[in-house]
Amino acid sequence: MVKIGLSACFMYPDPNREVFGPKTLLYMGHDMSHYLGLSGIMPILIPDLPDEKIFYEFLSELDGFIFQGGLDISPEFYGETPKHFKWEGDPQRDMYEKKIMDYAVKSKLPILGICRGMQLLNVYFNGTLIQDIPSLRDNSIEHVCKEKYDELTHEVKFEKKGLLESLHLTDKCRIINSVHHQGINKLGDGLKVEATCPQDGLIEAVRHELMDNDLERFIVGIQWHPEFFHTMDCETLDPGPLLKLFVSKCKSK
Repeated sequence: MVKIGLSACFMYPDPNREVFGPKTLLYMGHDMSHYLGLSGIMPILIPDLPDEKIFYEFLSELDGFIFQGGLDISPEFYGETPKHFKWEGDPQRDMYEKKIMDYAVKSKLPILGICRGMQLLNVYFNGTLIQDIPSLRDNSIEHVCKEKYDELTHEVKFEKKGLLESLHLTDKCRIINSVHHQGINKLGDGLKVEATCPQDGLIEAVRHELMDNDLERFIVGIQWHPEFFHTMDCETLDPGPLLKLFVSKCKSK
C-alpha cells in the first residue's frame, strides 16, 4: 500500500459546538477520503505532534504528501500584513504545514497541493498571494460563492507542452470548480505556470522546475478541488490522470 500523508484541516475550540466544544480537531473531508479511497492507497491524516522527534519519525514512514484546502494562509507568512481582519489566516496550521512541506521537499518526496495547498506551495518557495481577489484584483471573474460553493465553475487553459496538457490531451471537458477568494500573486522561485483561468489570467496550477531534470520528482499545485469531482456529477475535469501520476511517483520511492 502507498502511504500518502494528508495535511490536516484544523477546527479550533468553539463553545457553541456540542461535541468536543473546547477542543481543537484535526480532520479531512469525506470528499477527500472518497477521492483517495482507491485500491492500493492508504491515506493517513498527519497529526500535529508536539514532540519534534516523533513528528519527523511519523513523516519518515510516508511515501508522498497531499496538502489540502482550508482556511487562508496568514499574510505574515509571506511578509505582508492582513488587509482585512477576515483574512488573518491560520498561523498554527501554517507552521504545522511548513514543517511537513520542508521535510517533503528536502526528502525529494512527491507533493500535491490542492487549493490552499497550492498557495502554501507558492509561499514556501518565496511567492506571495492576492489576499482577496474580489477587492484587490480588477476585472477578475467570480472565483468563490458561498451559496454555490463547488457548483461554481469556470474554464481552465493549460500551458502548451505542460504536464497537465499532456495528461488531458484527449479530454474534452476543461471545466474546473472554483472555491477560493485568494490566489497566487508573485510566483514562487522555481515554479512554472501549468494552467490559468482564460477569462482573467489567474494562475490555476503550477509545477516546480525541479521536475524537469529529475523525472522522479513531483511538486504540483492545483487551485481547484479534484475531490469534488463526484459531487459535480462528473461534469468537471477528470481528476484521475493527475492522481494516478502522483501515486506512481509515490510508488517509485
